[in-house]
Parts: sequence; structure tokens; C-alpha cells
Amino acid sequence: MADKISRERKKELEQLDPFQENVLKVMAYVKEFKKQLILIIGAVVLVGLVFSGIMYSFQKAENTADILVTEALKKYAKTNDSEKGFLETEADFKMIFTEYANTNAGRLAKVQYAKICYEASRFDQSYEYYKESLQLFENDELIKNFLLASLGHVCIARKEYDEAKDYFLKIEKGKTDLLKDEARFSLAMLNEASGNMGESKKMYEKIVTGHEDSMYISIAKGKIQEMN
Repeated sequence: MADKISRERKKELEQLDPFQENVLKVMAYVKEFKKQLILIIGAVVLVGLVFSGIMYSFQKAENTADILVTEALKKYAKTNDSEKGFLETEADFKMIFTEYANTNAGRLAKVQYAKICYEASRFDQSYEYYKESLQLFENDELIKNFLLASLGHVCIARKEYDEAKDYFLKIEKGKTDLLKDEARFSLAMLNEASGNMGESKKMYEKIVTGHEDSMYISIAKGKIQEMN
């Protein structure tokens, strides 16, 4: 009887459980496809190394661009003259736009250079750089409003008043309140200049009722009194 139990137990032990069977299958698979697996693992490691190299390269370019932009802005400020500063930094900024166009610092440099062009009365160049910047930051609502306002003021300088209205209206009808009081003030002035007193008054009233802390509120109140 004991021998029978022993034989059955031995037979039972000789049978593999599902886990053991799976382990043996995996080992057999690894042995059969060892070369292919080594190549796959090598490829994965290579991709990881390439990705790390790319990320390092991007970060290095970003840091370099940031340094170059900072140096160009310091050079501009040091001149203390908008015309001279424009001339002395023009080559610096254009090099940044060419060499570091894909960096965040390079993209923001276009916004800063557009302002430099505006201050030097290079309104056509300022307009182009602000337009390019608007395309780059189309999905950033805060920067977008700043660029729309800047384009509005550049258009006024270029005597393109209808286009200026279009830019300010985009801010006035937009979701964020950033620079909305400035847009409404600009629209009020543009409408007043063109003789559209009704629309002008409406914008002044929106400043008074919707922007209590606005720098334009005292002017808006005075204008409303004049129009009554």
C-alpha cells in the first residue's frame, strides 16, 4: 500500500504545474530566438540613447539661445537709443531667428525684436515679426492678447485703422480679460476719430462698468460726460 502511494506521489511530482510549463516555454523561446532578442534589445537601447542625445541637444540649444537673446537685449538697453539699438542688434536677432528658430527662447525673441522695431519706427518690420509671433503663439491666450494689441498699435502707426480695429475687437470679444480695457479704449478712440460716436461711447461705458482698476477709467468717464 505504501509502495502504491509512493509511486502515485512520484508520478504527481513528475507532472509540471502550469507555471512551470510557462517558464520552460519562455526559456525555450529565448533560446530559439536568442539572436533576434539581442538585436531587439540593442535597438531599444540605441533608440533610448538617440532620444537622450536629442533631448540634450535641444536643451543645449535652448540654453544657448536664451544666453544670446539676453546678450542682445542688454546690448540694446545699453545704447539708450531706439534707433542705434535697433541697428546694433539687428544682426544678432536675425542670427537667432535663423539658428535657433525651434527654441522657445528663439520664438520669444521675435516678440522682443518686434517691439524694438516698433520703437525704432520700423513699423513694417514690426508688423511682420508680430504677425509671425502670433502664428507661433496662436494657442497661448495670454501671449496672444499681447500680440493682438501690439498689432493693433502697429496698424495705427501705419494708418491702417480698420485693420487695427479688427485686432482690438478680437481681444474685446475674447475669453480672457487681459488687456481688454486697453482694447476697448483703443476701439473707443478709433470710433471717435471716425465719427462713430455711438460705438465710441459704448466702449467707454464698458471700461467704466467692467474695469474699475483700469488706468483708462478717468479718461473714459470724462469722455462719457462730453458725449452726453
